[in-house]
Amino acid sequence: MANISDLLNSDLGKQIISGIGQQTGTSEKDTASVVSAAAPVLMGMLQKNASSEQGAAGILGALSKHDGSILDNLSGFLGSGDTTDGNGILGHILGSKKTSVESAISEKTGVSSANTSKIIAMLAPIVMGYLGKESKGKNVQSGGGLGDLLGGL
Repeated sequence: MANISDLLNSDLGKQIISGIGQQTGTSEKDTASVVSAAAPVLMGMLQKNASSEQGAAGILGALSKHDGSILDNLSGFLGSGDTTDGNGILGHILGSKKTSVESAISEKTGVSSANTSKIIAMLAPIVMGYLGKESKGKNVQSGGGLGDLLGGL
């Protein structure tokens, strides 16, 4: 897959949106609009974090856990409704900006802040899994390689 929007527009993307919507009680339209608004923000923040040596090392470390296997058992992950991992990821990626990012996406999409927060927390491990799978496939082992990969996605 060429980039994150290709993933979201694929059959797998439809499964992601449907599954997250079922867990959060939001319509597919609302879920899709939050996912479409949040994915580029998450990728952008990952790219920004990867621009420092320490940030890149942290992301590369996280990608060893998020190797893409989540994409192979998406229904299991989506069925669990677990947002613990996602909130942890968001804490690392967004830091103190987490609440303001969620509010901005909520405002942009018209979806409540509470639902936006849940949707993004379920999306984050999927984004990391996708990134992990791509980095494994391209044998990314350095900050420079990670920056190039994120720029391409």
